[in-house]
Amino acid sequence: MNLQELKKAEESPAFNLKPLSKEAVAPALARAEHYRLLNQPVVAESICLDVLTTDADNQKAKIILLLSLTDQFSQQQSKAKKAEEIANSLKDPYSKLYYLGIIHERQGNTALSSSIPSAGFDAYEWYLEAMDFYEKADEINPSGNEDAVLRWNTCARVIMEHHLKRRPKDNYADFE
Repeated sequence: MNLQELKKAEESPAFNLKPLSKEAVAPALARAEHYRLLNQPVVAESICLDVLTTDADNQKAKIILLLSLTDQFSQQQSKAKKAEEIANSLKDPYSKLYYLGIIHERQGNTALSSSIPSAGFDAYEWYLEAMDFYEKADEINPSGNEDAVLRWNTCARVIMEHHLKRRPKDNYADFE
C-alpha cells in the first residue's frame, strides 16, 4: 500500500516493518538509551524491538526494552507482564533477579502515585516484593556490584517516608 492508499484506508493498516542491519545494532542501542533519557520510552521500545528482530538474544536490547516498558507503567500497566517475561529470559541469574526487582519497585512507584484509595497498601506490597528480589540478587551479586543494595535501601526509604504498611486483614467476624 502506498502513502495515498494509506491516507484513504478506513482500517488501521498492517505494515511490513523495515529490517535493521547487524551493523546498525550497536548504534541503535545507543539511540534507544538516549531516547529513554529523553523520556521517550515508546521510541526506545520500538528501537529495541527492531534490534531484537535482528539479534533475538541481545541481552542489552532486552534490558533497555524492559526498562522502557517500566517507564510506561503509569500510562499502561499492561506492560508489566511483558517486562517480567523479558526479565525471566535474561541469561544472567543476577540480572534476572535484579530486573525483576526493578519491575516490582516501579509498579510500587506507579501505585504510590495513583489516586486509588488502597494504592498505599498496593505500593507497600510491590516494594516488599522488589526488596525480596533485591535480597536474592545481592546474595549472588558480582563482586563490587552494590546496585541491589542501593535499590533495596531506596524501597525501604520510600516505605518509611510514606508510612506505608500492610493491608489490614478483613475481619468479617466482627459484624456477626
